[in-house]
Amino acid sequence: MVYTASFAFLEAIWEAGVTHCFVNLGSDHPSIIEAIVKGQNEKKGRFPKIVTCPNEMVALSMADGYARLTNKPQCVIVHVDVGTQGLGAAVHNASCGRAPVLIFAGLSPFTIEGEMRGSRTEYIHWIQDVPDQKQIVSQYCRYTGEIKTGKNVKQMVNRALSFAMSEPKGPVYLYGAREAMEEDLEPYSLEQTYWHPVEPSALSQDAVKAIAEALTEAQEPLLITGYSGRNHATVGELVKLADTVRGLRILDTGGSDMCFPANHPAWLGLRYGVDPSIKTADVIVVLDCDVPWINTQCHPKAGAKIFHIDVDPLKQQMPIFYIKALRRFRADSYTAISQIYSYINFSDLKQKVSTAEYSDRWDKLQRLHKEKLDTITSEVKISENGNFATSYLAHQIRKACPEDTIWVVEAVTQTVLVADQLQANLPGSWLNCGGGGLGWSGGAALGVKLATDDQGKKKFVCQIVGDGTFLFSVPGSVYWIAQRYNIPILTIVLNNKGWNAPRKSLLLVHPNGAGSKVSNEELNISLAPTPDYSGIAKAASGGELWAAHASTAKELEKLLPEAVAAVMGGKSAVLDAHLEGPEGKYKGGA
Repeated sequence: MVYTASFAFLEAIWEAGVTHCFVNLGSDHPSIIEAIVKGQNEKKGRFPKIVTCPNEMVALSMADGYARLTNKPQCVIVHVDVGTQGLGAAVHNASCGRAPVLIFAGLSPFTIEGEMRGSRTEYIHWIQDVPDQKQIVSQYCRYTGEIKTGKNVKQMVNRALSFAMSEPKGPVYLYGAREAMEEDLEPYSLEQTYWHPVEPSALSQDAVKAIAEALTEAQEPLLITGYSGRNHATVGELVKLADTVRGLRILDTGGSDMCFPANHPAWLGLRYGVDPSIKTADVIVVLDCDVPWINTQCHPKAGAKIFHIDVDPLKQQMPIFYIKALRRFRADSYTAISQIYSYINFSDLKQKVSTAEYSDRWDKLQRLHKEKLDTITSEVKISENGNFATSYLAHQIRKACPEDTIWVVEAVTQTVLVADQLQANLPGSWLNCGGGGLGWSGGAALGVKLATDDQGKKKFVCQIVGDGTFLFSVPGSVYWIAQRYNIPILTIVLNNKGWNAPRKSLLLVHPNGAGSKVSNEELNISLAPTPDYSGIAKAASGGELWAAHASTAKELEKLLPEAVAAVMGGKSAVLDAHLEGPEGKYKGGA
């Protein structure tokens, strides 16, 4: 078998550290398919693992989840313009979620009469020939490039991955016609030593001093974050800073990563841009965060000193973004927090934070933290007729699953309630989309589980997803893949019979409008009659998946341990949890 540009492409991604290709193959991929067979026969495991994905959005969501957990880029291969379009909202998610993924798509052949190997051979090659294929996704990508010859295909791959892995990380898109990918080459390799992403940047010494002094002089210091936990080591640095500047509180307004542990007194939990702490803080550090507050709902008080540290402080892909920061810095969060912590501990500020005033602050923080946890616990209730809502369900899920479970959450309007009850403490144990393209969590959970198994950790993975979002996730593809590749995950469907997010959006703008007085059916956001969500998943798995429904606390008590046991035994499970509506009357009890 010959050594083609396609084989060099696959060889290049492996040499650059990519371990998986999530593929949906088509008529542009004959040389890719030949190269896959050659690699599987000849490379003896030193070749990307190929995962067939019947849907492109699921493919990219799997690569996204894998990359997000491991910080290692993964590859997706799709079919010309239509496969690129099939990626859909997953491209938005990878971009907003800063997931380093390499997407490759073929192009329709550019020769018609057999002038080159790969020339047009099928009717569809005319239909799928579009003027500028990359424009379908380019605004979401950190880099796009066409492979025009095999002679520099490895350089093109490594250039693309350098963009994907440099902050702000994100998707990159390469594309090549059949003729280019069929080109015969002499085998070659690159010196990978010279192909690396841009090194993380640090704060200037002046910036470190200014932020450290502001934090230690503040009466109510607050740090707002969103995705700093993407680097798992940053969590520990934030804990050290909060232990040192006692009284500093940490608020998550992004929810895309576990950024700060719930068992620490400084934890304020996840709130989407609205929290009393934002209004009262006199010094705020915004750290790797896209939406620290929603100005029409909540904003800092006049005179608050705000510092913004971010890998992308200008939010270059958002046409409009600004906050009233005194100073803003393009810097790596781990490096910046480490610098600030070290400055406080090795300067005169060390003595300042060791006074009785800071001891009193710590005592107050512990008391407030306990009160917060007590309030969260009080929400764990069963209705008078034995039904349950999200808080009770999430509390029971947390008790039933292993302590080191990785939570892949796409609960939309229920996310804050889920986060309050799960109270994630371990770095990397909570992942949310980071974007707004619903349907991410199905493929992402598979990618996360695949990643943790490949690492040898084999952690339990639980997806918690809204019912409408479950449908967006293309479950027919998700659970076929789970069965085909033996990737066991637990899925909990939060079944509230519709999309509640549009109603919430409506009420924020028209609280007393006509729409506020009508049913979900009249708003066209109802999913009644309710689909059999677990049945859909079971059918996709060929009847092999564990599936059940729970409408009462008693049913949940019986079925949830069965679902967990099924997943521990190697079989995916989907539990359709029917939530009590807001009209239910509740009684206490955890």
